[in-house]
Amino acid sequence: MAAISTLPGISTSVPDETFLARFDGPGPRYTSYPTADRYTESYGTAQYLNALASRSLGPLRPLSLYVHIPFCKSVCYYCACNKVITGDKSRADRYLNALRTESDLVSNALKSATPVTQLHLGGGTPTFMDDSQLQTLIDMLESRFAFAPQAERSIEIDPRTVDAARLRALHDLGFNRISFGVQDFDHDVQAAVHRIQPESQLFQLMASARDIGFESVNVDLIYGLPRQTPQSFARTMETLVRLSPDRVAVYAYAHLPERFKPQRRIDASELPAAGERVAMLHTAIRVLTANGWDYIGMDHFARNTDALAVAKREGRLHRNFQGYTTQPDCDLVALGASAISWVGSNYAQNVRTLNEYYDCVENGRLPVFRGHAMTADDLLRYAVIMAIMCQGDVRFNDVGMGYMIDFGDYFRQELAELDRFAAQDLVHMDNEGFSVTDKGWFVVRAIARVFDRYARQAASASVLSRIL
Repeated sequence: MAAISTLPGISTSVPDETFLARFDGPGPRYTSYPTADRYTESYGTAQYLNALASRSLGPLRPLSLYVHIPFCKSVCYYCACNKVITGDKSRADRYLNALRTESDLVSNALKSATPVTQLHLGGGTPTFMDDSQLQTLIDMLESRFAFAPQAERSIEIDPRTVDAARLRALHDLGFNRISFGVQDFDHDVQAAVHRIQPESQLFQLMASARDIGFESVNVDLIYGLPRQTPQSFARTMETLVRLSPDRVAVYAYAHLPERFKPQRRIDASELPAAGERVAMLHTAIRVLTANGWDYIGMDHFARNTDALAVAKREGRLHRNFQGYTTQPDCDLVALGASAISWVGSNYAQNVRTLNEYYDCVENGRLPVFRGHAMTADDLLRYAVIMAIMCQGDVRFNDVGMGYMIDFGDYFRQELAELDRFAAQDLVHMDNEGFSVTDKGWFVVRAIARVFDRYARQAASASVLSRIL
């Protein structure tokens, strides 16, 4: 990526609701570029194996591991994740065996050991597995991959599946960062999405997590859910401030019942109107930035003393499939059904269903079913988009020298489109480059989208989440 200048911390000025409403449309989250909707089935196992083997031919980038655990005990109606609903924990045993086989196939193809600096367990509900099953998983990974001593190890947690004893067990397994999926503290909203969890339970778990010594505790919220109102969401934000997590993610709910079957159980008449959704986002930004959290970008916030906030201020922020991170650019090996790997300039996604996954790995095949080999144009645009998303600053000469282009000529159309953002004080442009303003950070996805060649194709818009 081209060299990027550092930026000061973002101010606490909050744009008004009218401004935010102008950007309430679909847009990629840019956890990758190109985005997953551009992957094709012409990319398969052979290309991915070659990408894994090619890591040993040059300087090795750090390695990040992601493991997808698809099981959930009950369905949350808003969910758009790849999941299997079951109360039978023994079903995870076959999955663990399949993960072991897939790990063997991947580690053999890597050819050389590289320290793993980041591990993330997502889902589904990773804490669906009991302590013994999670221990089996960690032992399996540690026997096949070389973990750095200070590796970041994080796990997503459904608060209904843990207590203080389980949190301590997770810490003993090596997890140092946890993320609680809360979504909303309001009981009526919880009932509407089939996810009842008492507020008192969250406060007890947070106190336990602090006592145990987790390095960071994240809380996820969602706005735009059924029965939410600007007033109820304001109360949720007040509760969140009292809970005081290190990091907060405030996601916009995307209602796509034609794609995600559980969402068909949501009464669309109970969804908040567009204006109410924008009011909720405005409340979240205003409350968090006024109470000690820095706005990192998009829907992420961190305590101003948190490593993520420090990285943002120092221009060291990065981005991967899990969102913003302090980790440098890593090759990502993802294991499990539907998981997406990123190795070198290759994206590879695994098959989505358990039956397909088992059929592949139990017969000794990597379960890749689609992917994308990045072109020279993809790599260039990736560098620009991630510079916008992470540092908010692009220097024309740095990019031009790094990719052997004349930035002004190559991106003539895109720079013309940026003029309208400059006119709204969202970017500052000069002869040397452009930077995202404090106001522009609140709609940074829309700014990055200017440089997305694929987003110009209208067909992709139907599968994108909303910018706000």
